[in-house]
Formats: sequence, C-alpha cells, structure tokens
Amino acid sequence: MAGNLSNLTFTFNLKIAKLDIHPKAIYPVFLAGALIYVFSVVCNGIILGLIITQRSLHKPMFYIMFSLPLTDLIGITVGLPRVLVDILTETNDVYYPTCVLQAFLLHMYACSIPFLLAAMSVDRYIAICKPLRYNSIMTPCKICGIIVLAWGLDFALILVLFSLQSRMVKCKSFITNVYCDNASLLLLSCGGDLTVNNVYGLFITAFIQISTLFLVAPLFIIVLSYMGIVFALSKITTWEARLKALKTCVSHLLLVVSFFLPVICIYIASLITSLTPNARVISGSLSLSLPPMLNPIIYVLNTAEIRVLIQKLLKNRIVSIRKNISKRR
Repeated sequence: MAGNLSNLTFTFNLKIAKLDIHPKAIYPVFLAGALIYVFSVVCNGIILGLIITQRSLHKPMFYIMFSLPLTDLIGITVGLPRVLVDILTETNDVYYPTCVLQAFLLHMYACSIPFLLAAMSVDRYIAICKPLRYNSIMTPCKICGIIVLAWGLDFALILVLFSLQSRMVKCKSFITNVYCDNASLLLLSCGGDLTVNNVYGLFITAFIQISTLFLVAPLFIIVLSYMGIVFALSKITTWEARLKALKTCVSHLLLVVSFFLPVICIYIASLITSLTPNARVISGSLSLSLPPMLNPIIYVLNTAEIRVLIQKLLKNRIVSIRKNISKRR
C-alpha cells in the first residue's frame, strides 16, 4: 500500500522542463507565440466555417479537407497555449492526468495527419486519372468511411500505446520535454521492463510509415498520370489548360511538405549531439506550430473555390463598411 501511495505522490504532481529564455525575451517570445496561435485558430476556423456554410464546397475533396484544419486546431490548441502560459508565468508544474491527456491528443494529431494526407492523395488520384468515374467512386458515404477509418485506426494505435505506458509503475516526477509526450511519460517509470513498450513503439512508427507510404503511393501515380496529361495537353490545348492541369496537385503537395518538413527537422536535430536544448525544443515545436499556420495559407492560395469565396466575403465586407461610413456622413 505504501508503494502505491508513493507512486501516486510521484506521478500526480509533476515538474516539466522549461525553455531557457532571457528575462527580457519572455514577453517578445510569448507575444510571438500568441500571434502564431491566434492566426492559426482564426484562419483554420474561417476555413472550417466556409466548408460548413458554403454549399459550393460540399464536395468529396472538401469533406476530407475539413478534417485537416480541424486536426490542426486540435494539435496547436493542445500543445502551444500550455507552453506559452509556462513561459509567461515562469512555472513548470503539471498535473499527471492533464499531462497524459495532452500527450494522447498530441500523438493523435501527429499520427492522423499522414493518414488524412494519404486520403487526399487517393481523392486527387481518382480525380485526375478517372475523372469520368470520380462522382461514382468518391461518394459522400465512401468519403465518410475513409475519414472514419483514418481516425479509427489512429485512435486504436495510440490507445494501445498509452495502455502499455500506463501499466508501468511510476516513481519519477520530471517531464523532460516542454510538453507531454509518450516518451517523456515512459521516463517517469521506475526502470521496469520497457521491452514491450519499446517494441510496440517501433511497430507503430513502422506501421504508420509503411501505411502512409502505401496510401500516398497514389500520389506518385497522380504525378505520373499528370505528366501524361500535360504531354497530351501540350499537343491539343492552350497554355491556360496546361496551367490548370499543373495546379491540380499543388495544394496537396504543399500540405505534404508543410507536415513532413518539420518532422525531417526533428529527425536531423536528434542526430546533432551538439545542439542546445532550446534548439531541440524549437525544432520539436515546429511540428505543432508550422502546419496549422501554413496550411490555411495553402488552402487560400491554391484552392480556387476557397480563394473566390474569401475574396467575395472581403469584398462584401468592404462594401458594407463603405456604406456605413457614407451613412454617417
């Protein structure tokens, strides 16, 4: 019983690592982080609102796209505000259940994005290579099934991972990262047998990467098919038609880059032994802040339907403001 009480004492009141920030830089860093968070929330919220309210966006591609800004909102909201509050208040206390919840949701976020990007690649593949059958293949029911499968598989994998982690007896009270993740929670254990956890962690990593590569494989087929389309268009169509074909996959490719580039940076950072702790934390934070910040810009710049709707809304807003000003005069 005493061991159990000791276990509870150590695990429920934790200390979490802090960024080493000069006192004069605390407010600028907090302000920069807050601006990134507000920008990401507002922009992703606008994209979600447009997809929900505009009937012209009620199409298979946008059903899948809806899941991406929603996932980005979850990821950045779970990760960034907590870090910003700790920076501003200069505290590093965290409650164990809260830490577990944050870690679970962050892993859900990180693992769901590749699956959703893979689903988008399948959609683009069918749209380009089987345009006449697109509506019959990508029905709303099938799209919902793909999204549910992506989220369900993600949830099941992460649930097992955290179930294995929770069985370990905890006797330490320091989280080695500025936010909670499974690796940091495992380090709270008393040195029991971590073989099962480590093997399953490697299995999940391999499974997600293999599954993602398998599902993203249609992306390569899209590129090859697109090259064939461009070759055909170069013979029988105008430059406008060629450019329209070229733009088909740009949005999806940029989304893939915005997600995997920070992941590559994290991997490179892990190989550089001379890297400072702050630099490692910053590289790790890129995967939480960069995609939610860049993705809405990608949607607007490279998705004609969303761009036109936003331009229309802004135009109507400007006209409304001008009318109000003229009435006051």
